[in-house]
Parts: sequence; C-alpha cells; structure tokens
Amino acid sequence: MVTPSTPLLVNPLAERMRKGELGLNLMIRHARTVDIALAARTCGFDGLFFDLQHGVISEQEVSQMAVAAMNMGVTPLVRVPEKDYAAALRLLDNGALGIIMPEVTTVEDARNTVAACKYPPVGNRGAFGGWAHFGYRGIPTAEARKAINDATLVILMIESKAALENIEAIAAVPGVDVIHIGTNDLSTDLCHPGEMTHPDVMAAVERVVKACRANGKHAGVGGLYGGGDAAKALASVVKLGARFITSASEWNLMMAAGTERVKALRSLPLG
Repeated sequence: MVTPSTPLLVNPLAERMRKGELGLNLMIRHARTVDIALAARTCGFDGLFFDLQHGVISEQEVSQMAVAAMNMGVTPLVRVPEKDYAAALRLLDNGALGIIMPEVTTVEDARNTVAACKYPPVGNRGAFGGWAHFGYRGIPTAEARKAINDATLVILMIESKAALENIEAIAAVPGVDVIHIGTNDLSTDLCHPGEMTHPDVMAAVERVVKACRANGKHAGVGGLYGGGDAAKALASVVKLGARFITSASEWNLMMAAGTERVKALRSLPLG
C-alpha cells in the first residue's frame, strides 16, 4: 500500500548504490522468457542488463522481461544501440528503469542521452500515460513523471580514448547517474586488448572513477569476468570506488557452472 511517505516508485539497484554498496547486474543477451527475472532475484542480482547493442532479443521480449523484473524487485536496464534515443524512449515507456548508452564520447552525447531519458525539467522526454511502473494505475501526471525521473538511471558507457579525454566534462553533466567503463573496448582502444591490469588501462579506469567521485556520479565497470587478472582488476576498481558492476552474462554463468559440472562428472570412478 502506498502511503504519503512511501515513494511511488523504487529502483532497488539505485538504492543499493545510494547506500554505498555494490549494485550487481546480470547481462542478458539471448534469454527470452520472464523466468530469467526470477532466477536473477534468487541469485541475488540487483539488476538485469538487457543488451540490445550486441544481443538479438527484441524490444517486445525485453519489455515483458522488464515488467516481470520490476515486480520481482530487480531493476531492468537496457543497453540500446549507439545514439538510438527513440529506442530508449520506447523501452523506458514500457518497463525499463534505466538506459545504458554505449559509445558516449562527448558532452553533447551525454546531454542528449539525459534529454531522451528524463522528463522536463531535467530532459525533454515525450509524454506517455499508462505506465507499467505503477501497475497501470492512474497516477497524476506531475507525480508520475517526478517519480519516474527520480527512479530512472541514466548510464553512459566510456569505451574509448576520445571519451577518456572528455571524461571530466561528461561526468559533470546534470542528470547522469552512472559512468560505466567498458573495459574490453577501452583496453583495445588503448592498444592493450584484454590486458585489464595493464598500467595504461588501470590509469584510465582510475581517471574515470575520480571524475565520477568529483561530480557525485556512480562509477561502474563491466567486462571483468572470471579469475586471474580480471579478478584482480575488478577488486582494484571496486577499491577505487566503483559500485555499478556488470557481473556476468547468462552465458558466462552457464558455461562456468556447466564446465565445472562436467569436470566433476568426468572425474567419477567407473567402478
């Protein structure tokens, strides 16, 4: 029941980060059914990161999974194709609680993303009614838009030297919530592909995190899966202050668990 002191809309992932804790996200590229939201909640993930940049799931499928996730206490986020602001609008209107914009390199890119994702006075997102976020209840427009603005995460991906050169100005843009470092693309653009602990890569990551802290933004990181150098790099980035973590994809988890299970079964004595 909503009382005067109860927010109309809560973003569990945002609340986790607001407390200074890690916000853990599972990337989804191929799963198409709503039970993935239940599995994510059971595992303890805070958010689902639906990938429409590299994945092949449809907007309709994402919308269905997003509504299911939202109602299970898991924050639905969507990475749209580069500068696809129209897709961002559709997905936010139909259940998403955050947009992840890839390949952001300039202040203009950052401002355009905020404008597409937030209602006035923060942005210029177009009018919409019948929000899934409120169970399709009739909510006064002004109240609904404020609640959605407050709960919607605007997440920008930093993946290149060009973006790094502008990071202090990008992080200062009002309305941005998270600056997410795409370590695979960034390490490649820095001429150290896959070398996540290379001094140049770690220096770039540290610069992004410092810019976030100076501007009251959450720093995030993805691509650091598994053990070895990736685990060391992730621990270092978290220690620096990153709180938005893309933990793995559904395939990373299945392959890791499947490989270990097969290994265990192959080791059984045959009699």
